[in-house]
Amino acid sequence: MGGWEGGIRVPGIVRWPGVLPAGIVNSEPTSIMDIFPTVVHLAGGIVPQDRVIDGRTLLPLLQGTLQHSEHEFMFHYCGVVLHAVRWYQKDRGTIWKAHYATPLFQPEDSGACFERGICPCFGDGVTHHDPPLLFDLSQDPSEENPIVKDTEPLFDSVMKRIGKAVEEHRKTLTPVPQQLSPYNNVWKPWLQPCCGTFPFCWCDKESEKADGTL
Repeated sequence: MGGWEGGIRVPGIVRWPGVLPAGIVNSEPTSIMDIFPTVVHLAGGIVPQDRVIDGRTLLPLLQGTLQHSEHEFMFHYCGVVLHAVRWYQKDRGTIWKAHYATPLFQPEDSGACFERGICPCFGDGVTHHDPPLLFDLSQDPSEENPIVKDTEPLFDSVMKRIGKAVEEHRKTLTPVPQQLSPYNNVWKPWLQPCCGTFPFCWCDKESEKADGTL
């Protein structure tokens, strides 16, 4: 679903008796990249200082001492393509969300790409928005009513600030081999543990008898 809220909001559950209080519910979106600095924090270490670490420790959210993530900006990628940017404007308590690209749902308004099977990240399967679609998630969490430039006096200033954040973010990126390419995601049977005769690897080791027979 690209950068839409329905695609990025995956529930997470954390349990740590005696350390984390039970029953805390927080709807603040976080990132998988937050796990690394969280583990480093819990281990008493210090995250590397010679590079940009995009994650933030989750401990204050898990302990209930903070209600908002330490992320001022969150960058929502589809593959390697930046689809949307979230900005938590602390001084106003407003959460802005700008979509640069959105998937073409099939059927339209279905919320998924049923005909393709999976929503593409680029090419003819997405719509690029210029200007971007802007939402105030504080008032419109379902992203149903894009903010119109003609009726929102803050539109230009918000988009300018988000654009600057994107520019600064991209300066921190280092080109690396594509890990999300079709080749890297396709099933590779030669890497699969095999207890039968390759490529027929469907034997069930747990069902073997003590003497090794099935």
